[in-house]
Amino acid sequence: MAEQARYEELIRQFSAFGAVKREMGRMMPSECPSGSAAVLTLLGRYGDMRMSKLSELLAVDMSVTSRHVAHVAERGWIERSPDPADKRSRILRLTPAGRSLLDQLSRRTCHMLAERLSDWSDDEVAQLTRLMARLRASFDDTRAHDTHGREPHRPEPRPPAPPVLEQTTRTPAITQ
Repeated sequence: MAEQARYEELIRQFSAFGAVKREMGRMMPSECPSGSAAVLTLLGRYGDMRMSKLSELLAVDMSVTSRHVAHVAERGWIERSPDPADKRSRILRLTPAGRSLLDQLSRRTCHMLAERLSDWSDDEVAQLTRLMARLRASFDDTRAHDTHGREPHRPEPRPPAPPVLEQTTRTPAITQ
């Protein structure tokens, strides 16, 4: 186990990472907050799904998921159809407008990351991606063990949260 000072530095870096997330959030269109972008990203990555599956992938309560889904549905970015297997449930799917917005968000994010990480090697970007996925998986694993004396909840294994970039190749930064 790493000594305490290493974990304290890690905590400081997590706090500093908030600035990165805020900058990424500022580049999003005002009508598409991060929760909405996450919904679009997951539907784009995994395809049509029930709200319960989306809630599981977002790792948030169903009420939070419901608010995000209502927001994107009101804007026409997704549609909710009755589930043929269970008419009480809805299947969520991207609309062409949602796909277009998702493509736009991906281009913006990729451009910003390519610009900010222009002095990083492809190997360094790939290493960061692997380490972030591993960190996320470690936190997913701890949810099953942090029960405070209750019977452990064993969620179905799921893939790590989708990275902002679905590719590891970078495009050169555009200079003006």
